[in-house]
Amino acid sequence: MKLCIIGNSLSALTLASALVKEKIAVDVFFSKKKAKSNLTRTIGISKSNIEYFNANMLNIEKFIWKLNKIEIYTDNLKNEKLLNFEDQKKYLFSIIKNSKLQDLLQNNLNKNKFYKAKVFNKKKNLSKNYDLVINTDFNNPIMKKFFSKKIIKSYNSIAYTTVISHEKLKNNIAVQIFTKKGPIAFLPISNSQTSIVFSIHNSQLKKNENIYELIKFHNLVYKINKFEKVELAELKSFNLRSYYKENVLAFGDLIHKIHPLAGQGFNMTIRDTMIFMKIIKNKLSSGLPIDSSVNKEFEKKSKHMNFIFSNSIDFVYEYFNFERKIQNNLLSKSVQIIGNYKPINSIFTKIADKGIFI
Repeated sequence: MKLCIIGNSLSALTLASALVKEKIAVDVFFSKKKAKSNLTRTIGISKSNIEYFNANMLNIEKFIWKLNKIEIYTDNLKNEKLLNFEDQKKYLFSIIKNSKLQDLLQNNLNKNKFYKAKVFNKKKNLSKNYDLVINTDFNNPIMKKFFSKKIIKSYNSIAYTTVISHEKLKNNIAVQIFTKKGPIAFLPISNSQTSIVFSIHNSQLKKNENIYELIKFHNLVYKINKFEKVELAELKSFNLRSYYKENVLAFGDLIHKIHPLAGQGFNMTIRDTMIFMKIIKNKLSSGLPIDSSVNKEFEKKSKHMNFIFSNSIDFVYEYFNFERKIQNNLLSKSVQIIGNYKPINSIFTKIADKGIFI
């Protein structure tokens, strides 16, 4: 059995870690051109996904920051809490810097005898040399050749990310505010640092408006000492129409990309990894070959769930975006009433943790 992964993104390193954990040899091809580091970007990982990650990829327990409460507000209800998710006995979500997780995975892989890093050569036909080729690289020629058809949506928004250093406090509550300019999230990463993701609609950012001042305006609790450099990213969502072509499989952000408001992008990739690894293990235990049938089964088991889940995130965005436009709090009041009903709140919490399973 010969497997290879193209790209050294977080998705690639996560899947490679799961494979070598099962003593499956994998070659990871990367470009000589070094990818731009997202030093201020953080990743939220749900409780069930952290447990799976620790057991099946790499134990990162001592590097994550745990949150046991998520509070959601909207400008239309002023200081009233829109929704509240909490568990005082357990944690709901964990936060870690993107760059930190990438370094941890890469360093651990470098020590594993089942892992080999190779420089990608576009003249080499990998699909003929490997039983499975898994592509996670947007810029790879394979992506343009096999996976150009996708359902794309532009949010006409820019995500501004930074990390603030502030006076020390008990910092275990994530806060999301649906503002008139777009959603802003305060995601704690320690008692003295918090990550910020502010997704601002292009029509709402005035000329020469200061992003630092906007963050300060929406800050509820922190006494800010310092801002790290703000990084920008254009916001789009998409779903790939076909996940595979023969023995070549697209994976990670290549098959689904969603709005960051719920912090679910990497959680979807972990759930995809669970499905993929279960298929691989079942094939091996049954003595069946690892070939294009793996890709077909993976698409069959994951595509519909990914599509439903990504569209549910899009629905949440559009719901509050519509309310922003009409400047009425009726929609927020409805969500507040429904969300405070315990059985409904419990369902929302379970979906955020484990995704949609049909």
